[in-house]
Amino acid sequence: MPDMMRAVVLDGPGAPDALKIRDVPRPVSKPGWVLIEVRAFGLNRSELHFRRGLGSFGSFPRIPGIEAAGVVVDAPGGEFTSGTQVAALMGGMGRTFDGGYAEYVSVPAASVIPFASTLDWPTLGAVPEMLQTAYGSLTVGVNAAPGSSLLIRGGTSSIGLALIVLAKRRGITVLATTRNANKTQALLDVGADHVIIDTGSIAEEVRTIFPDGVGGAVELVGAPTLRDTLRATAVHGTVCFTGMLSDEWTVPDFYPIEYIPSGVRLTAYTGEAEDLPQAVLQEFLDAVASGQVIVPIGKVYSLEGIVQAHQDMEDGSVTGKLVVTVGGRTDAPSAHSEEGNVNE
Repeated sequence: MPDMMRAVVLDGPGAPDALKIRDVPRPVSKPGWVLIEVRAFGLNRSELHFRRGLGSFGSFPRIPGIEAAGVVVDAPGGEFTSGTQVAALMGGMGRTFDGGYAEYVSVPAASVIPFASTLDWPTLGAVPEMLQTAYGSLTVGVNAAPGSSLLIRGGTSSIGLALIVLAKRRGITVLATTRNANKTQALLDVGADHVIIDTGSIAEEVRTIFPDGVGGAVELVGAPTLRDTLRATAVHGTVCFTGMLSDEWTVPDFYPIEYIPSGVRLTAYTGEAEDLPQAVLQEFLDAVASGQVIVPIGKVYSLEGIVQAHQDMEDGSVTGKLVVTVGGRTDAPSAHSEEGNVNE
């Protein structure tokens, strides 16, 4: 009989209570893949979309989860040493093969990024996908330069908060939006220079701060606000479409000449693990450990709390990244042993 593990299984689209914790066979090691003991994972809205049956790919039944943080159990191809701390993300995780909502996950070696840190597991679990998306949007998507200005449409999302942190470290002036005035301080606390209450039409207010428009923008709300974000952006500025907090993905009757202001650039970002260099992940974790950077964690749950976690994500009741710990492990990893195991 195969070794068993606890995992969250989704038999088909449904409400948060469609997520069921079950005992299932533990993944087996195979060449080119890495078997990881999961210690924590962050929640992402793409998992909410998948749970609802939205999106263009994936199959059921499935263990969801597009990211995980933990330690290597086995890498038959020799890509990583047993005990190495790693983040795993994207590449089909939780969609076309089982993902991180489990005690163990097996993922392609290309989806794995090693790191070394003594931060606690909730913090480590919060970082990978949040950092990858924020870093990719800022660099690949907008190509934001030090000294420029950046509008973050949807600033209180976990990606928005991470974008603020990364942009400020690059010397960028940040304007961040929220629909809830009570969340203004949360944006200021992580470094936003200007907070704008999002009424759905903010371009005019943005231009009271930057009359020529902002140099760049990251659109996290989605199709309903994209046109207004474009109008808040300067000629030769870039708007990167990254998120769909509104759950509206497409622009009806899109006529580019009428929709996009002259000279404003519209791009998009959907990243993979290779878009997050190991050095960038390690530098970010080191900056967190030294107190230079804040990881915007909203709430931490146990695996048994996955239904409530998804409900909170759906309701938008928590500001910051939602994180689930696995096996009760919230402690900080210890120093490396001789075998490179940083957790035992």
